[in-house]
Amino acid sequence: MGYFMSMAAGDLFLKVQEARTKLEAHVREIVEWHFNPETGCPFWLDFAAKLDWDPRREIRSFPDLKRFPPFEDEWLRGGPLQRWLPKGLAGKPLYVFETGGTTGIPKSRLAIEDFRIDYEMFSETLPDEYFPKGANWLMLGPSGPRRLRLAVEHLCQHRGGICFCVDLDPRWVIKLIKHGNMDGLEKYKAHVIEQAITVLGAGHDIRCLFTTPKLLESLAEELEKRGTSVKATGITGIFAGGTEFTPQYTRFAVEELLGEGVYLTPTYGNTLMGLACSKPVSPADGYKITYFAPQPRAVIEVVSFEDADKTVDYGETGRVRLTTLTRETFIPGFLERDEGEREKPYEKYPWDGVSGVRPFRKIAGQTTVGVY
Repeated sequence: MGYFMSMAAGDLFLKVQEARTKLEAHVREIVEWHFNPETGCPFWLDFAAKLDWDPRREIRSFPDLKRFPPFEDEWLRGGPLQRWLPKGLAGKPLYVFETGGTTGIPKSRLAIEDFRIDYEMFSETLPDEYFPKGANWLMLGPSGPRRLRLAVEHLCQHRGGICFCVDLDPRWVIKLIKHGNMDGLEKYKAHVIEQAITVLGAGHDIRCLFTTPKLLESLAEELEKRGTSVKATGITGIFAGGTEFTPQYTRFAVEELLGEGVYLTPTYGNTLMGLACSKPVSPADGYKITYFAPQPRAVIEVVSFEDADKTVDYGETGRVRLTTLTRETFIPGFLERDEGEREKPYEKYPWDGVSGVRPFRKIAGQTTVGVY
């Protein structure tokens, strides 16, 4: 037994080293792209012109990215959005995706293909037994200027199905909460769930669902009131995301809301990062949820609350720091509005992960969590 355990540990060590080598090469490629006058975007070319060092020469590894100052929220708010368009991608159809807009002008990300690439990668992690190829999906989540709706629709199309959607404005939900209009909130939630149940009952043979923890609970409760269940609608696979995912909620969802035969895969993502996948969640692990970013396209670190350049030890708590590394978007060292615990690499994802994701303690009281 000890021999096989040491072999497994050795294999994981090699995978970690290979992933690190791949990341270092990817960092050099992306920095060269974004800071090359022939291919870079106006924002980073202007930024480099004010530095007394050359990123293309001096950024040779991922740790070297700490030479950049912390990436600021405000840089992503307002226009002109074209300042983020790399010259090397000029002429391609553009999308703009916005964050929730809970704090003033929303952050925006220019997009071309990243959302498709990210979700095609995620598709490879879904078990076909529960997410059958060719199956139709229901997107029970935010609509409007958000990456998530188009990304889930593309995921469904990539797998050969048709995606049905509801109309949901999370900014209106947040306004209702801030104004203390709980009656209005309940009516709006009922309106959204009614849309979902109508689609599920319309004979569209929907087998797969994207939703958030709060909406999943509301859907299951309303179906139960009507004498049926999520499983009885024909759904076999649920891909869900949101900061409400805790081990307690996941146990409740798996054991009580869904029951046997319905697979739930929690994810952690946003407009800037894309999608972080989780290790399989099981009772044996106490329903602990550990997320891993889609390296090398994005990197998650868990850093000290006092020093954002210092990574905390495994198992310790810190703030989530995100680095996005694609040809469309370069964002080094962005401090997220979340915190969590640093987790060790995993065979399938041989790089650091994060568990226990929740709102960052210093701003948690100022953040209104709506449908997520």
